[in-house]
Amino acid sequence: MTEENEVNHRRSSVSGVSKAEDEQRSDSYGNEKADSVSIASKGSGGDSDEKVEVPRSIGLIGGISFIVGTIIGSGIFVSPSGVAEGSGSVGFSMVSWTICGIISMLGSFCYAELGTVVKQSGADYIYLHKAYGDAMSYIFSWVNNLLVKPASMATITLTCAQYIMTPLFDDGCGEAPEYIKLIVAIFFLFLLVAINIYSVKLASRIQIVFTVCKLLALAIIIIGGIVKLCQGYTEHLATGFAGTETNPGKIAVGFYSGMWAYDGWNTANFMTEEIINPERNLPLAIIIGVPLVMIAYILTNISYFTVMSIEEVIASPAVAVTWAERVIPQAAWIIPIFVALSSFGTGNGSLFSGGRLIFVAARNEHLPDALAMVHVKSFVPTPAIIFTFILAIVFMLSGDIGALIDFISFLMWAFYGFNMLAVIIFRFKKPYKDYPRVVKIPIIIPILVFLASIFLVFVPIITNPQVEFLFAVVFIAAGLIVYFPFVFFKIRFGCTKRVTTFLQLYLQTLKPKQSED
Repeated sequence: MTEENEVNHRRSSVSGVSKAEDEQRSDSYGNEKADSVSIASKGSGGDSDEKVEVPRSIGLIGGISFIVGTIIGSGIFVSPSGVAEGSGSVGFSMVSWTICGIISMLGSFCYAELGTVVKQSGADYIYLHKAYGDAMSYIFSWVNNLLVKPASMATITLTCAQYIMTPLFDDGCGEAPEYIKLIVAIFFLFLLVAINIYSVKLASRIQIVFTVCKLLALAIIIIGGIVKLCQGYTEHLATGFAGTETNPGKIAVGFYSGMWAYDGWNTANFMTEEIINPERNLPLAIIIGVPLVMIAYILTNISYFTVMSIEEVIASPAVAVTWAERVIPQAAWIIPIFVALSSFGTGNGSLFSGGRLIFVAARNEHLPDALAMVHVKSFVPTPAIIFTFILAIVFMLSGDIGALIDFISFLMWAFYGFNMLAVIIFRFKKPYKDYPRVVKIPIIIPILVFLASIFLVFVPIITNPQVEFLFAVVFIAAGLIVYFPFVFFKIRFGCTKRVTTFLQLYLQTLKPKQSED
């Protein structure tokens, strides 16, 4: 049997398998039975008239868990020092966390409307594509898939390794050797890849379990803070705004750390095509999930400041662990465990959404065809997930979480700003202006978030220029150099088809083609 015939044979057998499996698929957490989205398959051998049924298996609880579980991770346990340094005082630190939460919440409301107007997976990518055209969405794909997502995965897994190893080493700071942290981080990343490749249902269940774990960790910190407040520990909180930072550039960098801690509020939009009844469950998951995280973050930071000064928060390499050593010394070891579990859950949600983004971009021919494949039985975008895994390993070599946070936030908020304007564009652009809107936010909200994005992007460049900002411009320019020959003019290497066919056979995948809205 030739390679091409074998691919076609695999493709022809998918329909019978998928129909039998889909009839049994339902959400095991009390949601309605999953429906599905029809996608016409297209392989390297040509078009096919058959259909592949991609199940909608993520319900409301799953959507909330992906949002909450992706947001709450390394940020609240690593970023407090960054926010504190950019604020300069306890009072302004609390203001910064609140402002970051409000901006994220308002931004998520904008994405709730976008998700009910453009009912495709891909979140930022697909909204930019529909609002601004091919080039803009390609640049987002170039930046996000080759830089932001793998760097985020590297940051998350390195943080997970740092916290899981902290109780095991006692050299004065509780820091494990770098090479051990790197090995552990790679192991966690490999485990996440295995989970996400195995099945959507397993990844969803894992996300719910780890979301519960991270909420429990925050509950312990919040309750401990309430106890300390009742015991009169208000010395550090009473310092108020003394020492507040006045440099706009440093304040913006502090906001970067805060926005990084809230990052993930758009997670559900990446998987719109896999959410049951997205018109209802997508906006509900956003409206419930993001404000819940904002409240938890503010209460957690109040708890930190009951036993730590602003200087101690800035100096601490692991703020939550330092807090635990002072409040619950006999059980302080449990906090690093919870934080590691929390970071692991964030990594699961980030990898899940990142794989969908790569898949959608490749489906639109912005990435190689091999990345637009899904497994013939599980319908998981296996090549896209493996691609993210490889790039994340490369980014792990840097190990500088602070630099990664600053750089990632700078790039992402530029695209968030464009998508805020997309909300307004869709109000006037056909055919979207005629679509019924389950969620229709006041027009002032996307304008306010857009202005916030301008501040976050341009103020640090003007007040505190760094080489990372120049690198961002160079990286985007490199993307345009690749775009014109390989995307706009569709130049292909002679071996592309053979490589794609080999990967299809080896990974047992096919390329679905989504029907138009």
